[in-house]
Amino acid sequence: MFMQNTLTRLMRLPLISIALIQGWALGGGAEFTTACDFRLMTKESNIRFVHKEIGIVPSWGGATRLVEIIGSRQALKVLTGALKLDSQKALNLRMVEEVLQSSDETQCLEEAKEWLKQFIDGPPEVIRALKKSVTAGKELCFEEALQVERDLLGTLWGGPANIEAIARRGKYCK
Repeated sequence: MFMQNTLTRLMRLPLISIALIQGWALGGGAEFTTACDFRLMTKESNIRFVHKEIGIVPSWGGATRLVEIIGSRQALKVLTGALKLDSQKALNLRMVEEVLQSSDETQCLEEAKEWLKQFIDGPPEVIRALKKSVTAGKELCFEEALQVERDLLGTLWGGPANIEAIARRGKYCK
């Protein structure tokens, strides 16, 4: 229960999270990757939910999140087959967003940071609000998620990021 709660809290953090897979992500490691918003891996890396092989099921929320990431049929194949997902299979299943070119630990980390920039470039309060909005859309009923969106807009409308963005846009709209 502890790891289930921990990974759920990670998933709900109001920031963008990324799992950088270098080498093997087995069992609990595979489950951990599902709690992150994005997954990147090196060419030589593998993901494998080995739970069946040791007579258990994922219990950290990995199966539930895997269904959300790749769909129920593919998740069933991955889990019941204890399939080894190399980088190409993981990419084809949309388990990972990208396969990094470098395998060098330092270069790989820099490549991942560069990839992540496109999603975190902007006012932090806006990025946090967008993450909260997506999380609400995943976890809440439709009407409640809409209310979260309205509430979040209320915290940003007329704020510094909004005013600065409108001022910048005005220059380009003429």
